Amino acid sequence: MSGTSNTGNTGNNDNNLVAVSSNLLFEGMQINEDIYDADATLLIVKRGSTLNAETIERIRSVNAGRETIHVSGNTYRALIERREVIEPVKLREIEEATGYVTAKDETYKMLDVLARDQVIQQEALHSVSVELSNQLHVTSPSTILSLINALAPVDEYLQRHCVDVGMLNGLFGRWFNMPKADVDKLVLIGLLHDCGKALVPPQVLNAPRKLTVAEFEVIKMHTVYSYQLLSGFPEPVRLASRGHHEKVGGAGYPDRLPHENITFEARITAVSDIYDAMVSQRAYKRPRSPFSIMAVLNELSGKELDAGLVNVFNTNMPKELMNKQVMMSDGVVAVVRTFYPEDIEYPSVEVNGSIIKTSKNWYCTSMHTES
Repeated sequence: MSGTSNTGNTGNNDNNLVAVSSNLLFEGMQINEDIYDADATLLIVKRGSTLNAETIERIRSVNAGRETIHVSGNTYRALIERREVIEPVKLREIEEATGYVTAKDETYKMLDVLARDQVIQQEALHSVSVELSNQLHVTSPSTILSLINALAPVDEYLQRHCVDVGMLNGLFGRWFNMPKADVDKLVLIGLLHDCGKALVPPQVLNAPRKLTVAEFEVIKMHTVYSYQLLSGFPEPVRLASRGHHEKVGGAGYPDRLPHENITFEARITAVSDIYDAMVSQRAYKRPRSPFSIMAVLNELSGKELDAGLVNVFNTNMPKELMNKQVMMSDGVVAVVRTFYPEDIEYPSVEVNGSIIKTSKNWYCTSMHTES
């Protein structure tokens, strides 16, 4: 990206061009120079334009595989001097507006009835999943993720986890441009994937410590219970619930299936399940930041998780976290500005006008939200 033309003539002195991350571009940014690709051969955006989501995506697409673009000194200063004031996510307002509260309440009722009667109210759950899926089509992914990434009450973990995995599954469907019916199915799978936990003794399920070997064997049965409880549902829903703890290397449970025998829906749900479990606060553990979790997903890629799905997740997630407020390890609130695919755990953030790359000594602990 520069003020150059495709004939090699420039509107700026080339010595003034500065390499920056394309992630610094933002919607509403005024462009006072023609924008060309990294080779200065293809005109992408004309001078005088205002960047929107579509043009930013086009710039990044044209420069696929190249993290940096080149801008003039004036544009560089406009980027780094930008003082975007971002309000912390108002969690409750978003929960109400997106139907999250209703989905959470209905999921709690489902689990309560299951524990008592071992019966799932199919019609009600289908209705909830379809409405949640509808919301995914009219709500930005970044808003959805703000709910999932928020520090939530520990005592709401299981019902929130089911809803969160449903929403993450639905986002996968959007990222793959799946038909609405397939997105609906993925959301439903997420809502139901852990329903078997309603049959696990509470003292094991809610143990505020690391489980014993025997207790973990009891927990592992929840996948089998889910499959049995979902006898009235389509087989893909049942198999995804049974198989979301299978590992592509064949060492998962309950059936130690190899990659080719784990359904696509189960492999998607496995990624969603691990992400939400790690980003959530529990009585026995602190939550991890989205950045830390993406690094873990990379480590599990091809060993426990489908490598292609991890790549899709770790390609799309950073886009939704850009320009969002985060809490740092020293208690400072910063704003995410740049990601590095090769070092995804440590983005650069802005604090008091300075862009600083995070590290193992100064890192993001969580997204910054308010209830």
